[in-house]
Amino acid sequence: MTDVRNVVLVHGGFVDGSGWQGVYDALKADGYTVAIVQNPTLSLAGDAAATRRVIDGLDGPVVLAGHSYGGAVITEAGLHDNVAALAYITAFAPDKGESVNTLIAGFPADGPQPPILPPTDGLLLLDRDKFHASFAGDLPAGQAAFMADSQVPWGVEALGGPISEAAWRVKPSWYLVAGDDHMIPPPAQRAMAERIGAQTVEVPGSSHSVYVSQPAAVASLIKQAARG
Repeated sequence: MTDVRNVVLVHGGFVDGSGWQGVYDALKADGYTVAIVQNPTLSLAGDAAATRRVIDGLDGPVVLAGHSYGGAVITEAGLHDNVAALAYITAFAPDKGESVNTLIAGFPADGPQPPILPPTDGLLLLDRDKFHASFAGDLPAGQAAFMADSQVPWGVEALGGPISEAAWRVKPSWYLVAGDDHMIPPPAQRAMAERIGAQTVEVPGSSHSVYVSQPAAVASLIKQAARG
């Protein structure tokens, strides 16, 4: 496989695509064409459709990268003919018939628990006061506070959306494990990466916001996927 020069970035729950700027800048500096999906995070089907539209707008093969819930989105949308490789960034990697909820149910009960508040009108938010420690522990307090105050509500339907067919079963995959993640436990990340047969890199001490705090490491993994 020749080098893929297009990258599509898919954000997860509670955030929008602006968090990818550091990764975007690193990839653009190396000559990649980069597109960012502003997925609504209301339903898995809607987010997969939004991702396919972005892929349709690019000429040629793409690396499809997803952070957190974005891993479920790329698993669903990654069967697109132009997707050459998948890059999971501390992300959920469900199989056919599974959902984010299915995977969360398997997390260790004695480990850190995501501080998700009870749903309001079918939408979820993280507890603002616990956002820094849980989601962005390796970011400055002010930056974490801004992310907490600019949260995008995450739809209950998105968490429950089952995968129709898992793209990682037919597309080569890469996985970045965040070593100090308090949202998706690192052991769960390692288990998902192993199950999907991903080439795996671990960034010690990094939080769930590794795509913001360690953009060079994330861009490096995506470039590995692009080189095949």
